[in-house]
Amino acid sequence: MAEKDTKKKKSFFTGVKAEFGKISWPSRPTLLKQTALVTFISIVLGIIISVVDSAALQLLRLLIG
Repeated sequence: MAEKDTKKKKSFFTGVKAEFGKISWPSRPTLLKQTALVTFISIVLGIIISVVDSAALQLLRLLIG
């Protein structure tokens, strides 16, 4: 029984290794550009969400009194 599980695990990891070989990894410059873009967009969206949240809070305070 344990031998069967060991064979399944070995087969699984062999398949994973084969699939990783098929992946087209980006070059370092491309990776850096994409990382910078994602970071920039995340910061901008964070600022936008913060401004909208603050505006909504101020509006609520105005309405509640």
